[in-house]
Amino acid sequence: MVAHKFTVDLNKPLVFQVGHLGESYQEWVHQPIVSKEGPRFFESDFWEFLTHTAWWAIPTIWLPVVCWCISMSVRMGHTLSQIALMVAFGIFVWTFVEYVLHRFLFHIETKSYWGNTIHYLLHGCHHKHPMDGLRLVFPPAAAAILCIPFWNLIKLCATPSTTPALFGGGLLGYVMYDVTHYYLHHGQPTNQVPKSLKKYHLNHHFRIQNKGFGITSAFWDRVFGTLPQTKAADKAR
Repeated sequence: MVAHKFTVDLNKPLVFQVGHLGESYQEWVHQPIVSKEGPRFFESDFWEFLTHTAWWAIPTIWLPVVCWCISMSVRMGHTLSQIALMVAFGIFVWTFVEYVLHRFLFHIETKSYWGNTIHYLLHGCHHKHPMDGLRLVFPPAAAAILCIPFWNLIKLCATPSTTPALFGGGLLGYVMYDVTHYYLHHGQPTNQVPKSLKKYHLNHHFRIQNKGFGITSAFWDRVFGTLPQTKAADKAR
């Protein structure tokens, strides 16, 4: 079948279909379907189960790891003020990692069969079904694997006693990011700051999908010029 004529059957498992879309995959995946019920990914119940993660699993699994990492640096003699600085720096670095991953990896353009398939699993599924509550946060098994290179990278740049607290700060930043991301899609904020953040992120999904890559803040979008224009500015052009 010719790639550009392929039609995805939403009633069948999607993962091994989307690769056949070829160059039309990018257009297809950025036309969101708003439904709290997500599609089926795999025929296998086992692999399907692994794609589902409840939001509360993220703090439940990772906050004890954060506390353990921070306690390691405390036991090595660092003061609470030093620990606070290291954790804050780790959170700040995470916001940069969050931006870079979202902009350059999650929004990479693909057109090959496996490129489309991997991208759909990584982030495309979230743009196609942005309200799928069981595929909004990152699966813990995959996150655990990614923790290894991040730990080793910090270990290369820091001392043995500061590495755990810096890593714990970065991990705490990740937990804040994933929980915030879920809330921006499914929460109903009443305060101005979260309301603005929700509007900012949903704007990325439904209006300007190649801008607004920050989730927990718009800081790095301002720094790197990827801040989306307002509707008023668009109309004035």
